[in-house]
Amino acid sequence: MPKKQKVILILIILLLLGIGVILSVPKDAIVRFFSRSIPTYTYKIINSWPHDESAFTEGLIFEDGTLYESTGRNGSSSLRIVDLVTGTIKTEVNLEDEYFGEGITILDGKIFQLTWLNNKGFIYDQETLLLLGEFTYEGEGWGLTDDGRSLMMSNGTNAITFLNPETFEIEKVITVYNNDEPLVDLNELEYIDGEIYANVWHTDKIVRIHPSSGKILGWIDLTGLYPIEERQDTEAVLNGISYDDATGRLFVTGKLWPHLFEIKLKKQDQ
Repeated sequence: MPKKQKVILILIILLLLGIGVILSVPKDAIVRFFSRSIPTYTYKIINSWPHDESAFTEGLIFEDGTLYESTGRNGSSSLRIVDLVTGTIKTEVNLEDEYFGEGITILDGKIFQLTWLNNKGFIYDQETLLLLGEFTYEGEGWGLTDDGRSLMMSNGTNAITFLNPETFEIEKVITVYNNDEPLVDLNELEYIDGEIYANVWHTDKIVRIHPSSGKILGWIDLTGLYPIEERQDTEAVLNGISYDDATGRLFVTGKLWPHLFEIKLKKQDQ
């Protein structure tokens, strides 16, 4: 047999052997193998401050030394400027009872706030919280952030929609999958160093997402930050991410949580 044909035959045999090995490996083991490349982070608490335990937190922003918070539930929804150290409300705008406040973001001196089921958002002046206008969108409103150019909105599915901040037309939609399954319940969002951080509703986890592809870049496991056994309500879940661009500080809290935390991420050993 010519040497070239021998090489081809050997390659075919090796390929068949490789396929046989793969088929003999349990599916969950294959999934674990390919998932190893996605890092998981835990946390170290750097600081803890009081947080309004009645605040059903839906959005959190720290910008230019000021903490902004959006709260939900019909009849209790608001937009607030909050003192970080004491947790006291410095300025507050209450939404009408028909609105359930949701995510917020700040872009070009304006605060954009979503509502859950009304297909309507509000625009405020960043300094005074004076209402400047309204905008509409399709579907539910959950989390909101921006990359300096576009608004990025979650709606409770595995989709993140990019909106033009002037016309509110859809620019693009990315979808997030975890091991080929749609990662649904993406909630409060924060854009940090070129990544989208998203709370996964009713979990103590935050997922880090590539803003172009929707690929999962990492997981943050905040289990034990506010222990479940200490929570007074089943809806007192992790929800609130804020990043201080000036100092690199990362803040997190939750709905009906008595504390707001500054944390430092630690990569978990694989």
